[in-house]
Amino acid sequence: MKEMHPNPLLAIIGGSGLYEIPGLTNTEWREVQSPWGQPSDALLFGRLGDTQLVFLPRHGRGHSLSPSEINYRANIDALKRSGVTDILSMSAVGSFRDELAPGEFVVCDQFIDRTFAREKTFFGDGVVAHVSMSNPVNARLGDWCEESCKESKIPLHRGGTYLAMEGPQFSTLAESNLYRQWGCDVIGMTNMPEAKLAREAEIPYCTVAMVTDYDCWHPDHDNVTMDAIMATVQENVGNARNLIAALAPRMSKRPAICPSGDDRALEGTIITAPESRNKKRINMLDAVAGRVLNNQ
Repeated sequence: MKEMHPNPLLAIIGGSGLYEIPGLTNTEWREVQSPWGQPSDALLFGRLGDTQLVFLPRHGRGHSLSPSEINYRANIDALKRSGVTDILSMSAVGSFRDELAPGEFVVCDQFIDRTFAREKTFFGDGVVAHVSMSNPVNARLGDWCEESCKESKIPLHRGGTYLAMEGPQFSTLAESNLYRQWGCDVIGMTNMPEAKLAREAEIPYCTVAMVTDYDCWHPDHDNVTMDAIMATVQENVGNARNLIAALAPRMSKRPAICPSGDDRALEGTIITAPESRNKKRINMLDAVAGRVLNNQ
């Protein structure tokens, strides 16, 4: 029998429209300090049934941060410092596929990173590491999300490639058609470098992309109104809350050691010799990489 994790803690990173989780009890907003700067907001700690959760509004309450202004390193570091063992990322996206209609959810399993104005790693400046991103989404969390969506009768597609663009502008028609040719399924602005940093912090990560519209490639794009898009956003938020409620109890089955190895992703990746490492950067890495650095 697998040994279960003694203190599993699920973090929900909420995207556009998802700024709160109803039903949380024993709630407390806590400011978490990070050497990487200011997180998007305080973290909301609470319980959903018997499950301890942490909620982080990615854009801040009131949606004050654009995708390029989010301090992704501070967000992931703050979650790591708070004892988070797993991350569920909820994100609004556009669709590149007819079959991925507005209102559908997609458990993505791959990313293409087209962002260019963001800090994408905790490492560098005298401490070099190279982690694997071949399979960036945790399969166990993906399975649980798929099961939870089926229970909640939420339309879901398992698997898909998320194209992360810089924004805040949307794609040109040429870009939209190019990304479709690349085989991308959805497009968003926030899951990179978030997924990369979660991997460096050894936190299993899963994206559920919530389709709000077809990107501008679609022949009916010009007929879609902002009112229709916002109505879909609100429908998606309701389904996201139902997904979270169904997913939370599954955390009781969180293995002490994740079968994927995502919670040991830094092993063998730090290549800077101990005597050559920048002590200031080592101190900043105390939460993210302390498990590995303290054993070297």
